[in-house]
Amino acid sequence: MTASAVEATERPAHRDPNVLRWLGAYTASMIGDSIYFMALAWAAARTGSATGTGLVLAAGSIPRALLMLGGGVLADRLGPRRVVISSDAARAVLVLALAAILVLTAPTVGVLVVVALLFGAV
Repeated sequence: MTASAVEATERPAHRDPNVLRWLGAYTASMIGDSIYFMALAWAAARTGSATGTGLVLAAGSIPRALLMLGGGVLADRLGPRRVVISSDAARAVLVLALAAILVLTAPTVGVLVVVALLFGAV
């Protein structure tokens, strides 16, 4: 008995709907992150304190560096899709909260540090 090999015609990645959806979502997420980082740095610089600006920017980096391995474990246990979607949703809420804070008040360094810590942790 001979088995005939069925040749599967694979679709190129640039035409795969799943890849295109992922690429669109990833691009939107990266654009949002870039806008957030620019707005955060701008708001921190407007406080007039160079030390405060440094604290705000460091506050966003430190949790990210410390929690990165834990995020990998979480993605292994819960699934990468669930972790990415929930992380992006939480970051979107934080970006909207920062936008509201910037529009409605003159934020202090402390408020910006808290937002940066939360964003870095997600």
